Amino acid sequence: MTQILQKRAPALNLRAGYLARQLIEKEGLQASFVDIIPGAAGGPKGIGIQGLDQAIFGDFLVQAPQRRTLIGSSIGSWRFASILAWGAKEGTERLSELYTNLYFHKKMSRHDVGNICRAMLIDLIRGKEQQLVDHPDYHLAVISIKAQHIFQSDHSLPLLASVAGIIGSNALGRKHNRLFMQRVISQPEMGTQFKVEDDFVTHYQTLNSANVTPWLMASASIPGVMGAIRDIPDAPKGSYRDGGLIDYHIDLPFESQGIVLYPHFSDRITPGWFDKMFKKRQANPENQARTLLLSPSQAYLQSLPLGRLPDRKDFTLKGLDQKQRIQMWNQCVAESQRLGDEFLEMVEKQNLPQFIQNL
Repeated sequence: MTQILQKRAPALNLRAGYLARQLIEKEGLQASFVDIIPGAAGGPKGIGIQGLDQAIFGDFLVQAPQRRTLIGSSIGSWRFASILAWGAKEGTERLSELYTNLYFHKKMSRHDVGNICRAMLIDLIRGKEQQLVDHPDYHLAVISIKAQHIFQSDHSLPLLASVAGIIGSNALGRKHNRLFMQRVISQPEMGTQFKVEDDFVTHYQTLNSANVTPWLMASASIPGVMGAIRDIPDAPKGSYRDGGLIDYHIDLPFESQGIVLYPHFSDRITPGWFDKMFKKRQANPENQARTLLLSPSQAYLQSLPLGRLPDRKDFTLKGLDQKQRIQMWNQCVAESQRLGDEFLEMVEKQNLPQFIQNL
């Protein structure tokens, strides 16, 4: 009897803006084309694509060393910081190990959560701060927000009022979030500066060895979960919070000359954190014209222990204890090697056009 072998469903989704698609169809995907790499906010979902990060930074981009911009908010900036500090393999493994072995419970205060995350970040990059700033191949741009008016406070009442105000104003239009927050981009003084012109006020701060840790901390400080970050060296006084509030999935007008290579945990780009409530609020096609988005396929996600990537809610998910969560997260991270292997195989065969969908 003839045995019919079933081919495994693809692990990766590929979506591309029109200019990226044209370039790849004409010349293939070359490492030398890539000049910008975004990193989205999204908590532990970021470690769920570890294998893809390792393939991109450890195998693909090293084929054509050049100065590239890494622009990230929240876990996106932490992913990049760990890679710049320790290299693609050791850096991503260090991040996933530290994150996976954290412990939170529902009764923890914002102060406690902040202290745990700060200790993790210190373990992640301690002694490598100057390397993040002076890295020869990568320009690290960290996104956070500067809270305005009552959103500066960590007291429950003004914080709840602020969030209610943001939700209400955001329903009228994304640009109205500027009443409560302004974007901050912190980056090294040397090199090509990442600039943004859109509906938000954007402040630019110099990233240096003395403030890279607090800026990374600010970029991931979720309001209501952690306190705002204050007294950042060489920065104006203020309350700084999670960059994903404005730039959740980094829908910015990239000034790329080639390809914006975007390893992501979702096949859609949601502009701001509060835009998750509006399914029709998607990325600006012109912003993403040169973007190649790589993300796990639905078939891949369904093969994982929880049917999805790791999530922040897993720390307190009913029926999932710490030991089980760690085991499942470790399995997700191990499985992510499939994502990287599939990407490298596509690059080797240069058969990407047959898999690319429109972004």
